[in-house]
Amino acid sequence: MCFFDQQRFVCGDWKWGHFRQHCHKEYRIGETCGMKLIMHTVPVGQKCKLCEKIDTKKRRRAAEVERINRWQREGSKFRASIDKSMEIIRSLDYEIQELECERGRRLQGIGTQMRS
Repeated sequence: MCFFDQQRFVCGDWKWGHFRQHCHKEYRIGETCGMKLIMHTVPVGQKCKLCEKIDTKKRRRAAEVERINRWQREGSKFRASIDKSMEIIRSLDYEIQELECERGRRLQGIGTQMRS
């Protein structure tokens, strides 16, 4: 039960920080016992990498939707471009869904790890 800092992001996600203290079970220098406990929680003023990726894909999706709306207002001469943007939106929707599922799995992992 060695002690580490925990970095907590604005979105609620977290990651392990620096090693802080050995427990009484581990006597080898430079080694940890494998059981991590939190010594200090350090708030980080930004979102985690996963949430940043989700936000980026959502912004790109919104830009594609805006392009489609603009092209549709101008008439039917951009049909191929609209079809291509629709495919990009479908792809982005799938990627966003996958990333949000991954984020949900990580957040569930926080609850089980903090109860242990």
